[in-house]
Amino acid sequence: MPKRFSKEDAREFFVRLRKAMPEPKTELAYVNPYTLLVAVVLSAQATDKGVNRATESLFKVVDTPEKMVALGEAKLIEYIKTIGLYRNKAKNVIALSKTLADLYGGEVPRDRDALEALPGVGRKTANVVLNVAFGEKTIAVDTHIFRVSNRTGLAPGKTPREVEDKLVAIVPDEFALHAHHWLILHGRYVCVARKPLCPVCVVRDLCRFPHKTPEGGHPKKPNAKTKPRKPSAARASRRGRRRPRP
Repeated sequence: MPKRFSKEDAREFFVRLRKAMPEPKTELAYVNPYTLLVAVVLSAQATDKGVNRATESLFKVVDTPEKMVALGEAKLIEYIKTIGLYRNKAKNVIALSKTLADLYGGEVPRDRDALEALPGVGRKTANVVLNVAFGEKTIAVDTHIFRVSNRTGLAPGKTPREVEDKLVAIVPDEFALHAHHWLILHGRYVCVARKPLCPVCVVRDLCRFPHKTPEGGHPKKPNAKTKPRKPSAARASRRGRRRPRP
């Protein structure tokens, strides 16, 4: 078992990430808390770049819940149809916009329970909105943060909520506000899924991942055994038809 991160290790971890990225920010484009909420809802199982391409035109005409309701689901679909699951997302965006207009005067509530009660909004989305729009010290665990937390040993867990709770417990308060963005950007551009860029990683020596990518190579897999490739029936047949060399 790898050695657990201490508070001192965690602090050094974020000191280095802060030095590498002094001002981390979300890569989702938005103009106010409402458009941020919409962008995060649309980003589920989609890339930030893909969402930004779709919302670039949308947010020029729609920047309030009331305008979104007036736009309607059918027209919204035309703006976001390049995003995965766009039909269900359009339905949720219209529904949450109606709720905001009817219950909150068109404002996005600064309250977790109220946010999570909105259609299409879960804990991760609520955490992003609370952090980015309202400056709350929340951590939204997406696939990148889940991977980085487990791979490095910073906050291992089997579920996003378990990882989130461990991060909240170990991240020093001075880094809590931006921890979410440091981790997601590190996972997006350095500690990537298939071939992590370990040789250029600023926390390489702190990381507990035992199978780091060597310089110019691929990460070693634990207990990996090379098995001889069995020829397919078609390949074997072709070999049988080959003429012997003279």
